[in-house]
Amino acid sequence: MPTLRILFLFTINLIIIGAAIAQELYSKSFGEKQNPAIVYLHGGPGYNCSSFERTTAQTLADEGYHVIVYDRRGEGRSQDSKALYNFEQTFEDLNTLYVKYGVKQATVLGHSFGGMAAIKYAEQFPEKVNSIVLIGAPVSLQESFKTIIASCKVIYTEKGDETNLAYIAKLEVMDTTSLMYGSYCFMHAMQNGFYSPAQPSEEALQLYGLFRTDSVLIQYASKMGYEAPQGFWTNEHYTTMDMTQELELLLENGVKVYGLYGKEDGLYSVSQVMALQEILGADNLMYLDNCSHSVYIDQQTIFINALKEWD
Repeated sequence: MPTLRILFLFTINLIIIGAAIAQELYSKSFGEKQNPAIVYLHGGPGYNCSSFERTTAQTLADEGYHVIVYDRRGEGRSQDSKALYNFEQTFEDLNTLYVKYGVKQATVLGHSFGGMAAIKYAEQFPEKVNSIVLIGAPVSLQESFKTIIASCKVIYTEKGDETNLAYIAKLEVMDTTSLMYGSYCFMHAMQNGFYSPAQPSEEALQLYGLFRTDSVLIQYASKMGYEAPQGFWTNEHYTTMDMTQELELLLENGVKVYGLYGKEDGLYSVSQVMALQEILGADNLMYLDNCSHSVYIDQQTIFINALKEWD
């Protein structure tokens, strides 16, 4: 009986420890705590911070910043079967990280979907945000889906690709609010190279080379989960969100918002970027040549210099 009791207690302890591990967020900081804080919010939903962490975080810290990266709950290395996949829990986790790393106010970098989260966070906690920098972040995913479909249609027509033109025709009559519609749009964007510049600079080529040699990038850079997109779609309807009014209100309330976008980012038309520039101001948005979705890799030097200028 004592043996059974010990085994029972040992099993219970393993379950408790396992639950604690599952609920622990993956996070990491770079640089000195006394330096101006930067918090990076990764894209997705369903992705992780590895690409920024391994290519850019330390370089940015070397420029005099305290850089914090993390994987959202239930995504990447922050696996948690009890993740809620909503903004409320996301912001609770962010506030916990602020405390963990001794941050009172930070510049929040929002890449892709992370930009939408950054806007919502600043809306709720403006006192914790020095500024927001949108990095290839959508204001309206519905507009991005239209851009993707229109661009893909041109590509497939020029190639005489009747199979994919048939798929596009089906997309054009789908329910645009459905998760499947968004997923198929992103699939076509991916297969047509909408996330990468056609001719990366030498600097970018060196950074992209890390994706073949860095063990973390090899394991996580192409890792996408399915629970997070489903969860955020169910709970927040993120594919139908339009952030225009939120952005305008933030600016009216004195929150500084900047943007960094690549001219080869196939998720956004020129008119979309110009409309955002109209909101933010010409001096507060950079639209970069030879650059696509991952601005911090495609044009890292310009990216870092822009952050320093806006700081």
